[in-house]
Amino acid sequence: MPLVEHEVPPPSPSQVQRLLDAALRVAGGVVSVVGGVLAALLGLGLSTVRAGGHLVGVSVPVTIGAAIALGWFAYATVGRKWAVALPALPWFALMALAAVRTAEGDLLVAGDNWVGLAMITCGAMTFAVMAFRQILGPTQGRHDG
Repeated sequence: MPLVEHEVPPPSPSQVQRLLDAALRVAGGVVSVVGGVLAALLGLGLSTVRAGGHLVGVSVPVTIGAAIALGWFAYATVGRKWAVALPALPWFALMALAAVRTAEGDLLVAGDNWVGLAMITCGAMTFAVMAFRQILGPTQGRHDG
């Protein structure tokens, strides 16, 4: 009869390890929020790029790529399924502000700028899909809360 080795449970993390883990998760959350702000500003800046006098949609794929990367990064670093909201909320807030006229009449995303409207639509849809996939996906051994 072969000997069966008993699995030894891993040692519980020390207080220092738990604090370091929490600090890294908070740092990941902060980077995610800053990334959401930067993605929004970059997308808004690129929404007016023209070639030969015509708008080119370079901000649309940039925004989609940024939303995918930020959604993944937020979940990977924070370890919670709701973490996709960290980059998405500042992105949405800046898009809403960009669509409102200032007292001077300035507007960052005008209704006649198809690129800006496509960027907002595609960015919102991408963040929504990332959230949907993370909420319905497996937890991969992490505790969600």
